[in-house]
Amino acid sequence: MGSSFKIGCVVMAAGNARRFGENKLAVSLRGRSLILRALEAVPEEAFDTVVVVSQYPEIMRLAKEFHFAAVRNEHPDYGISHTIKLGLTGLRDCDGVLFQVADQPLLRRESVAALVKLWKQQPDKIAALSHGGVRGNPCLFPARFFPELMELREDHGGSTVIRRHEEDLVLLEVDGAELYDVDTVRALEELEADNKG
Repeated sequence: MGSSFKIGCVVMAAGNARRFGENKLAVSLRGRSLILRALEAVPEEAFDTVVVVSQYPEIMRLAKEFHFAAVRNEHPDYGISHTIKLGLTGLRDCDGVLFQVADQPLLRRESVAALVKLWKQQPDKIAALSHGGVRGNPCLFPARFFPELMELREDHGGSTVIRRHEEDLVLLEVDGAELYDVDTVRALEELEADNKG
């Protein structure tokens, strides 16, 4: 098949962020919103299609400014599985799809690009970023796992599929800060105070 893989990317920006208490993706870290940071971390040259799934009109507008496809999630209350399905539905003809969460403000696009490169060397494997051998996001799934991803329910995400196939997982080690996700106002404040970028 050569190296001409068709690879999609889903930016999951739909969450209700119950623990955060507001649309946390609109919250800024050092002058740039979390969603802007997330979209800037997508190496668009590595993907055939990038889809942003969100319930928020302002995020969908921003996605279009990046020339990414925007898919509206009318039911964020259905959980992360619904976001995965919405994103994957338009990408089922891809050889692999990378799922990126939108609340890792220090994620670097170079790391995402390196993850895609790693996956291309073993395209039957699931590839994920890690720190200290502990898996984080994003994760890139080959097409053979799409049916399992489409069958996920409620708040079960890609981790559920990965746990069934640990032997098929390859990890790319990155700095721990890149995997730090902002789930609470306190976590954001700590990051703001930390001056890591």
